[in-house]
Amino acid sequence: GGIALADSLCKNSTLTSLNLYWNSIGPEGGKAFADALCKNSSLKDLNLNKNWIKSEGGKALENALCKNSTLTSLDLQNNFLGSEGGKALANALCKNSTLTSLDLQNNFHGSEGEKALANTLCKNSILTSLDLQNNFLGSEEGKALADALCKNSTLTSLNLSSNKLGSKGGKALADAFCKNSTLVSLNLYNNYLRSEGGKALADALCKNSTLTSLNLSDNYLESKEGKALADALYKNCTLKYLNLALNNLRQEGGIALADSLCKNSTLTSLNFYWNSIGPEGGKAFADALCKNSSLKDLNLNKNWIKSEGGKAFDNVLCKNSTLISLDIQENDIFFKLRPNNPNIKIIE
Repeated sequence: GGIALADSLCKNSTLTSLNLYWNSIGPEGGKAFADALCKNSSLKDLNLNKNWIKSEGGKALENALCKNSTLTSLDLQNNFLGSEGGKALANALCKNSTLTSLDLQNNFHGSEGEKALANTLCKNSILTSLDLQNNFLGSEEGKALADALCKNSTLTSLNLSSNKLGSKGGKALADAFCKNSTLVSLNLYNNYLRSEGGKALADALCKNSTLTSLNLSDNYLESKEGKALADALYKNCTLKYLNLALNNLRQEGGIALADSLCKNSTLTSLNFYWNSIGPEGGKAFADALCKNSSLKDLNLNKNWIKSEGGKAFDNVLCKNSTLISLDIQENDIFFKLRPNNPNIKIIE
């Protein structure tokens, strides 16, 4: 079926988007689609997620992407491309002049493919979105990507979640953000950044003026890193979305970040899920909402703010008119909040 569909693309001149998610077309199907892309001049968006085209399909796509001049988005998640497939795609990106979005989640698992892709980012000036989630890059590949970001001037969105970058990889990326002026969205969820990596990224936020979305969830960050990030929010005036879920910031880090919201006027969404800030941390966030006029979405799920924190929020929701979503599930509050604003959604 995959080969037949690919063959039809050689003659079809109207289809612009094709989603073949999870159809198990295999390496031969991958090669057939690569051949079709050499001839087709209408397709702009192709999704081959979960088709197991493997390195053979990846290598065939190298030739196709060198010749094709219309495809702008390619999803190759979960295809076992391996080192050879990664290198082939890296070569293609040096020559391709139209592809702006590439999704390579779960394909390499620490192979040489990522290093080749990192080198390509130094040369490619078309790609704006790259997803490398769950490829077990490690700190060395993280450093290679950081070096590339110092030279690349077109990438705006980068997903590096679940890649075991570690504190060294985090520090290298932090250095890159002080120099890079185009990246607006960065996902570093689950990368074992720990104290050194978290502190370095907080320092980078003081200098970076382009990043609007940052995900640092599940990175073993603690109170010290919470304070450093709070300091960054005093100085940074571009970040709109910050995800700090599943860390260990606790009361001290929570209070510091809440205090920073009293002066920060750009952040619109903060995810603080499961950070154990306790009643005092809850009260600090409630106080911040009396003064902050930009935050629209706040997640304090699983922070054990208890009834003391809940009462503080009950009072402040009569005054705050900008918050539209508040998640306070699993906080042992034991009573319902009564906001004045009919438009606010409270998850409790």
